[in-house]
Amino acid sequence: MTLTVEIRETLAQVTTATLTTVLLKKGLRKTWMRGPRPLRTGQRRVVGPAFTLRFIPAREDLATPESWSSPRSTRGAIEAMPEGCVVVAGTEGIVEAGIFGDILCARMAKRGVAALITEGAVRDGAGVRGTNLPVWCSGEAAPPSVAALTFVNWQEPVGCGGVAVFPDDVVVADDDGAVLVPAGILAEVTREAAAQEKLEGWIMNEVEKGLPLPGLYPPNAETKARFERETS
Repeated sequence: MTLTVEIRETLAQVTTATLTTVLLKKGLRKTWMRGPRPLRTGQRRVVGPAFTLRFIPAREDLATPESWSSPRSTRGAIEAMPEGCVVVAGTEGIVEAGIFGDILCARMAKRGVAALITEGAVRDGAGVRGTNLPVWCSGEAAPPSVAALTFVNWQEPVGCGGVAVFPDDVVVADDDGAVLVPAGILAEVTREAAAQEKLEGWIMNEVEKGLPLPGLYPPNAETKARFERETS
């Protein structure tokens, strides 16, 4: 399923908490990426197709500063990133080196990348924040990537924070972290998540009026009927 403008705009109004609930009801338990947190407070919610990067533990003959000039490098990957994509970088949980610093993040911002999501770390933290590229990561580390990581390739399946991410799956990220929506069920998840947000907004109003939770949350048949009458 293609990420249309309508779906993107709808998901931009849906929390990751709601998405994980909807996905759980569909049997998908591993959709929230463990580790990535907002690098800056107040980052806007982002929605976009996944553009994947794969890192593995460093091997000394491959992870060298000279590798940065290879056609198959992080630099080459950045030039292949389409506008609006959400870059998802799997590092196998390694956080001892920063996968990207300020210069690479600045280039990503110039190319219109929507965000960077990684279970790993970034370096040049102050500079990265200054690029205004939204970043979710596990922290900051001074060493360059090759101190602990070997870059393998881009646009192939990766694991990030315990989640299997395929190119063009959709990623939504907010203050609670990053959630993956499989491309094959994107439309139905979006539709159900929007309906869930509407219902929970109405329930919150009822709670603020002083109503008790039993029968309200989760709603029983009577509550659902009342919700339909009052919001139709």
